[in-house]
Amino acid sequence: MSQQQSTVQTSKPVARSRELFQRAQEVLPGGVNSPVRGFKSVGGTPRFIQSARASHILDVDENNYIDYVCSWGPLIAGHAHPAVVQAIEEAARKGTSYGAPTEIESQLAETVIERMPAIELVRFVSSGTEAAMSAVRLARAATGRELIVKFDGCYHGHADSMLVSAGSGVLTLGQPDSPGVPKAVAETTLSVPYNSASAIDEAFSVHGDAIAAIIVEPVAGNMGVIEPEAGYLQHLRDVTQRHGALLIFDEVITGFRVARGGAQERFGVTPDLTVLGKIIGGGLPVGAYGGKAEYMNLIAPVGPVYQAGTLSGNPLAMAAGLATLNLLDDADVYDTLERRSAKLGNGLLAAAQAAGITATANRVGSMMTLFFSGSAVHDYAGAKHSDTGLFGRYFGMMLDRGVYLAPSQFEAAFVSLAHTDDDIEATVAIAETVFEDLAKS
Repeated sequence: MSQQQSTVQTSKPVARSRELFQRAQEVLPGGVNSPVRGFKSVGGTPRFIQSARASHILDVDENNYIDYVCSWGPLIAGHAHPAVVQAIEEAARKGTSYGAPTEIESQLAETVIERMPAIELVRFVSSGTEAAMSAVRLARAATGRELIVKFDGCYHGHADSMLVSAGSGVLTLGQPDSPGVPKAVAETTLSVPYNSASAIDEAFSVHGDAIAAIIVEPVAGNMGVIEPEAGYLQHLRDVTQRHGALLIFDEVITGFRVARGGAQERFGVTPDLTVLGKIIGGGLPVGAYGGKAEYMNLIAPVGPVYQAGTLSGNPLAMAAGLATLNLLDDADVYDTLERRSAKLGNGLLAAAQAAGITATANRVGSMMTLFFSGSAVHDYAGAKHSDTGLFGRYFGMMLDRGVYLAPSQFEAAFVSLAHTDDDIEATVAIAETVFEDLAKS
């Protein structure tokens, strides 16, 4: 499969994918190991992937797609980058896991710390969920408080205390958002509207002495991409400092994607703790949390806050992550990502508008969402007003023409260094025909 191949075809057969999906449903809940992969919100048959290279993926029916999922963000260098593959192969030949310290853990830690000065010490784990859960536990231990503030529509993994929705008002303690989450656990989390300074002020005016931390995606990526309004992140910083609470940035998505030093560099706001994942594993399972030494030294074996993991600091993931971060040191990396992402976002929006399709595009760096909404989207309430039915038709038609997007209106599209101008132009050209067909229907 050529890295430059951007020619796509319509009327793709998916018989093998359909067969494998039926088989998978007999042994996996819903036939998948993560819900959005099941295509439930968009309909149709999930594509089963057999291989990928650069900006393209190939399914089991030999259909080729320009990929904007990029494994949900980790593959900023593209699929199967030779340097990343080589690093994994060399690590695997020595052994896949030891349950003992390795030098490469320190090498990756040093690289992360150099890029994010807010992190003085870092602990590697195996997933973003585990990292966020551990950071929250650490914040509670450091402050001696129990309440956590999160934001409507922001996702921090599936730990019990993060699966909550807002109650009838911003001061109402969280309610379980999933069966199996104890009500008492959910009540330790407050969920307030994203981008609302007044909601944060109100929550702290009532519960300030009991709030251990705010945890926030500095750029929301799990209700679609939503940028923080000017001054909003600094407001969170000011409020937490005033009330003796910690500020946790969940940079699982934004870390090393929206800037070399993540969202904290891009927006100039320094958190107390940072949650990382995705890019620091180069496509392998990974997570991390880090911050000021005074907090991180509370973690066992130095301090009393317990957290452990058999595969934490796995040498293959460390090698892939280090190789990926090293690729991001070229001076023009983020300028290239910015330019190509702007070309994609502007092109898709222009194509929709030319066909008379109501849409708005949100983009921060190389992550973006095209919302089928008639107004700007600034928060979860606005995102929910999007036309998800229209998105489902758009998604299916783009997929049939060879463009692989996230199968949900409320997810991000990612541009990688492997995406070429030809890829972007081909995608926009396909979108033009899709929007014209949608307008007719």
